[in-house]
Amino acid sequence: METATEEKPTRLEIDYPERDLDRLTTFFRPIVAIPILIVLGILSGGPAFWEESRWGWDWIGHWQWQGAAAFVVAPTALLIIFRSKYPRWWFDWNLHLARFGMRVLAYMALLTDVYPSTDDEQGVHLDLHYPDVSEDLTSWMPLIKWFLAIPHYIVLFFLNVASTMVIILAWFAILFTGRYPRELFNFVVNVFHWNLRVMAYAFLLITDKYPSFNFTGWE
Repeated sequence: METATEEKPTRLEIDYPERDLDRLTTFFRPIVAIPILIVLGILSGGPAFWEESRWGWDWIGHWQWQGAAAFVVAPTALLIIFRSKYPRWWFDWNLHLARFGMRVLAYMALLTDVYPSTDDEQGVHLDLHYPDVSEDLTSWMPLIKWFLAIPHYIVLFFLNVASTMVIILAWFAILFTGRYPRELFNFVVNVFHWNLRVMAYAFLLITDKYPSFNFTGWE
């Protein structure tokens, strides 16, 4: 399976369930997910329930961008700017938190009926490219990436609203047929990856490559 590379700083693939999904847990998904949402909320420093967000990543949690309890953003930006360094353990924390958050997000979006694990991959394959700061990153770019990404925030607002509607349609489809329509499934996964690409560029700071405005990735 392909991993994230310098050319493609992020990778997100979610296995399509080639079987009937559990109708009972689908119907009660917001309730059965409460324990793992609480865990994610504690880790991310905020409530982890359905909530509107200006960034588009925060569908199931109010991700905080400061402090050791969430993604390590501000300290990473300072080290890139002043030391041209991205500590590996900071990157690993961000990567594993992103993976865990995506497993919970996939569960809440009905893409899987497997209860989210805190560590196992479970068919949600997320990778980030660890940057060579001196080769891959420009030291002053963290100062403006959040601003340069504003057009993406606008697009993602509408895409996230659309994907929420798609998830509601998929909820009815699963209850009546047991299956998640593949076209709807692919749309939601593509929107999630778009969110991930923007976060990787503007906040996780692993690449200076500007995300493209399409579903194909970084091209």
